[in-house]
Amino acid sequence: MTEFGKSLGMVETTIPGLLIADLPVHGDSRGWFKENWQREKMLAAGLPDFGPVQNNISFNDEIGTTRGIHAEPWDKWVSVATGRIFGAWVDLREGPSFGTVFTAELDPSRAIFVPRGVGNSYQTLEADTAYVYLVNDHWSPDAEYSFLNLADETSAIDWPIPLAEVEISAKDLAHPRLADVTPIPPRKTLIVGANGQLGRAMRGLLGESAEFEYAGRAELDLADPSFVGSRRWRDYATIINAAAYTAVDLAETPEGRADAWAANATGVAALAKIAAQNGITLVHVSSDYVFDGTKPGEYTEEDGIRPLGVYGQTKAAGDAIVSTVPRHYIIRTSWVIGEGKNFVQTMASLAERGIDPKVVDDQTGRLTFTSDIAAGVRHLLENDAAYGVYNLTGSGAPMTWAELAKHVFSATGHDPARVTGVSTEEYFSAATAPVAPRPANSVLALDKITAAGFAPSPMLDSLAAYLG
Repeated sequence: MTEFGKSLGMVETTIPGLLIADLPVHGDSRGWFKENWQREKMLAAGLPDFGPVQNNISFNDEIGTTRGIHAEPWDKWVSVATGRIFGAWVDLREGPSFGTVFTAELDPSRAIFVPRGVGNSYQTLEADTAYVYLVNDHWSPDAEYSFLNLADETSAIDWPIPLAEVEISAKDLAHPRLADVTPIPPRKTLIVGANGQLGRAMRGLLGESAEFEYAGRAELDLADPSFVGSRRWRDYATIINAAAYTAVDLAETPEGRADAWAANATGVAALAKIAAQNGITLVHVSSDYVFDGTKPGEYTEEDGIRPLGVYGQTKAAGDAIVSTVPRHYIIRTSWVIGEGKNFVQTMASLAERGIDPKVVDDQTGRLTFTSDIAAGVRHLLENDAAYGVYNLTGSGAPMTWAELAKHVFSATGHDPARVTGVSTEEYFSAATAPVAPRPANSVLALDKITAAGFAPSPMLDSLAAYLG
């Protein structure tokens, strides 16, 4: 019999993420009423914000009607509209809890949240029983499902009504035993821009496994709108956007301007839409170029953006778009150094070839090595850090480009006095092509990411290791 007057509450079960809920049911001689799913109240009580997109109803004529055990690649909220059911849930996800069993009775005052990959089955205990489930994905023939036999000896479910006496479909009777079940894999992480400096660093840190998918420009080009339909996006938990148009000077030309906006804004907008619609965490790498460089001190995450050139404007637009995604991290960084052509390699090459360079000495910032960015991104994701904007650069005293060039010369055994400091204006005075304006101050405050538990590496230590 339905219990009236319960307080709303969620309780963890023996299966991770499987939550039993008590629902307030208000009744009298006329019948009863309940809020079957109320987002604001249920989030406060501990229900995940799972974003349902479909509502299904299962009606069962007879006592003992038994369905399952099915594991789907989506979350579901199961509640009873009328009648009473016995539920059995078996964890069919990859991992240490695989095979764990939980059983309970559900009536209109008791519901359950079933996370993706947990097998669920139901046996009706009263005639004319109807139960309702909200799911956060649409059925698809391309989705990965898993099934378990209702009579599996390892799970040893104690059915209230013996399976030999109940109505079961032939298909459910033919499902495999636990030893032969194909586990549901975790949702994947997609790294976009996998062949760039940061993408290669992410691959080196995360490694090769089915959990991580790496897409270079050939596999996913942000400037090509067709990428939106290229995947079943509900299979992804996280997208790390390591792709960007970064030719800051070329972006000042008509062709470059179009390419920069296509990759850094339009493409990012499509990624953001995908993430928002599918409950995906979007990690987006931004730039010090969103600032004009006129602030006397370090830029914090709360400072207003005022980009100077086209590249900075497109990155600022991308930041604004990504900030609308419910689950997002915007990583602002500066002076990135990784595998491939970069400032440090150029200076080291000039030193070895006996060329004495003129290097800008009126722009100040910190180097950021891609290994640090990759480690910082992983830290935020693994520790469920608060969503939002984080500055991430190397740590230590800020320097000018010229000072850093001198460090490169010294570290490679050359005389740092061979480096001559010049102003930005003088450095570009002979340029015949458009030159993007640079922020004079690119120093980003690191307090927020440090408070989140990540310690950026001292940039001079990273520089020595990089050259070593």
